[in-house]
Formats: sequence, structure tokens, C-alpha cells
Amino acid sequence: MLALSALSQERGFGATESRAHFSGPAKNVIFMFMDGGVSHVDSFDPKPALAARAGEAWSGDPHRKWLKSPWNFAQHGESGMWVSELFPHIASCADDIAVIRSMKADLPIHATGVLLLHTGNNRAGRPSFGSWVSYGLGNETENLPGYVVLSFGHVPVGGLEAFASGFLPASYEATILKADGAPLDNLLPAGSLELQRTKLRLLGQQDSDFSTRLGGNDAVESAIRNYELAARMQTLVPDVLDESQESKSTRELYGLDDPDKNTRLYARQCLRARRLVESGVRFVQINCPYGLSNGTWDQHGGLKAGHEKNARQTDRAVAALIKDLKQRGMLDSTLILWAGEFGRTPHSPGTDGRDHHPEGFSVFVAGGGIKGGMTYGATDEFGVHAVENICDFHDLHATLLHQCGLDHTRLTFRNSGRDFRLTDVKGRVVHEILQ
Repeated sequence: MLALSALSQERGFGATESRAHFSGPAKNVIFMFMDGGVSHVDSFDPKPALAARAGEAWSGDPHRKWLKSPWNFAQHGESGMWVSELFPHIASCADDIAVIRSMKADLPIHATGVLLLHTGNNRAGRPSFGSWVSYGLGNETENLPGYVVLSFGHVPVGGLEAFASGFLPASYEATILKADGAPLDNLLPAGSLELQRTKLRLLGQQDSDFSTRLGGNDAVESAIRNYELAARMQTLVPDVLDESQESKSTRELYGLDDPDKNTRLYARQCLRARRLVESGVRFVQINCPYGLSNGTWDQHGGLKAGHEKNARQTDRAVAALIKDLKQRGMLDSTLILWAGEFGRTPHSPGTDGRDHHPEGFSVFVAGGGIKGGMTYGATDEFGVHAVENICDFHDLHATLLHQCGLDHTRLTFRNSGRDFRLTDVKGRVVHEILQ
């Protein structure tokens, strides 16, 4: 390890300087990705008109009928925020979250929606949100990556491009840690430390020679840095991910001993997210457990059973993460995003399912200087269209970057003769939800 330490110092790799434009309240971001699209009219956007008109034909298509929510809504917290009975634990955090009810996406297609949410563009090849944050804020620690995705062993529609660094240096790409089994392949050294050091020296020399022949190459230099980081991770990652160090009360808060396997695994990943940001990781994404037939919130049929199962597996741990960060004094510096790629239709061709709906849906944000206990924007009386304070993903990205001290118009990277940014040529900071 002394030899590896010396090697890393020679390379000048480790904690990197921040590119922040001003001092923002958020130092870390946790993104809870609700893959497939949660129904807004069944979660945070109650629509009494749906109940009143349930079963009547939708004006846009006589073969589709208005479908009321099978769940009741109630007001919670001092703010009186409306939350459905699907999310009793998140409802207990009502005064700490800001719900945006007026989100809009581009297309009713999972692949493009996932890419737009993650990269600001509905075509592959752009850097992910996590890569931009890690690039902008710089790494706090030399022993852990700046961007981690906590996965359940599957790739969402849209592919690994959702977590890629695109044209940013390869060192800003996500490191994927699995929930079940070994979190990372080859994490433990194979053979003796001396053998590993010999292999690393050989790889380093070969890569350096190759880079020199090319006149300097970012991909090769990033590969060298990633080998060095991987060596340092071998000593730190197992300790960071070890939830046995947590107290009994913390385990109970997250539901680490829940009888349902996917609930336990999601709880583990949420707890790991807290431990990772506590250890200096800038951006952590938590994917959804792969529990249903397709593993997402995409219930074209079986809405009641599917949404209830997904909610049971995620609700408790999401709320636990918010509460745990708050009681440790970390919520003010940790920005939380809970979002899917779109919502679900308020109308349906059947009686127990909803289709893709990008025209108006809900997400929530918390911590990191966000004004808790508020609801921003609105859809129409049936939840079809966002009609008040419309917010798209460019606006959402601009706002979250702003809370990290990053001006979305100035956080750029030159590629192929032009300056690119996460928000392209769009986006506005939604100051109304900020403290």
C-alpha cells in the first residue's frame, strides 16, 4: 500500500479541485431514481375530478376512460402537504420535502425519458448528471470515486449511457455497486500484495508508454488513474459499505431486517448512500429493486398491486434516509432528488393500469437548501397537463446545479469544437423552491 500511495502521488491523482462558481449549500447529491414512472395522480397530486368522472370517456379518445385513484390522500405535517396512502413514511417527512407537481418531459418513451432525466438529452452520448456534478464539485477523497450508482444488478431502459461520462474524462464515469452479493467484482486482491503491486507497475508502465506514443491521451490517462483508484478502494470500500457497524435503532429505521428481500436490499442501498456521502462521495444514485415482472413502476396493468409493492419496498427507506441525514446534521449539505422519467395517464383503456404520461407529473426534492413543506406548480383538474409554473428537466438540473454552487450556463466542457453543458441552451433556476 505504501508503494501504491507513492504511485498515486507521482500521478498527482486524488482529491481534485472544485470548479464551483459560488458557495452553494449542497456538497453532495443523492438521486433516488424511480424507474418506469410513478403515477402522479396516485402519489402527490390528488384529483377529486377523477373520482367524480371515473368511468366516463376521455375526450381525447372515446376508448379510454377516466380512472380514479384507488388510494386515499391526506394532508401531512404543518404544511398540510397532500400525500397518498401509498407513501406513509415519506408523508411523515412532508415538512422537509418540496414536491414539484408541474414537471414535463419530451416523449412517452422510456429510453428517451431515462436519458433526458439523466443526461439532459434524449439521445445517447452525453455525460450523465452525476458526472457533471462530480466534474463540477471535484472529488473530496482520493480513495473513493466521485460518482456511485447503487444498483440491483439490472440496467434501466436507456442503457449504461445513463451513467456514462460521455465526452468528460473517463474518471467521472459512475462506479456501479450491487445490492446483493459482492458489491463490486474483483474488489478483494487476487494473490499477494507484492504480486498486485508488480501487476500495477507493469500496467502503469505500459499505459504510460502508450499514452506517450499518442502524444498524450485522456482515455489512457483515465485508465491509469482508475487502476490506482481501484487499488485504494480495496481497503476502504468494504468498510464504508459495512452496515453491521450501524446501531440497532438505525437498522430498524431503514428496515434492514424486513422479511421482504427487496425491501431489505433497498434499505441497504439507502443506508450505503448515507455512508458514501459521509465518506466524501459527491453523487450517489439509488436505483429501484427489481422486484416486479419488469422491475419498475411501469404498470400498464396491475396498477394497484404493482404500485403498492414498489411503494412497500422503497417508502420506508427513502424516509429513513431523509430522517437519518437530518438527525446527523447532513441534510442541509446533501441534496436529494426523487424522480422518474415521467408520470402515468389519468385515463386508461382498462380499469387497473395507466400508460406513459410526460405532459405533467410530480417529483420531489429535499435538503441542500431546498424549502421544505411546499408544493410547487400544478396540473389541470384531471392531471393531464402541467398548467402552472411548468418545470422541465433542464429547469430541474439548473436548480440542483445551482444548489451545488454551479452555474449551469458556465459549467461547460469543450468537445468537437463547441462548448457543451448539462442543460444545453435551456434551463432556469427555480428560485421559488429555494430557501
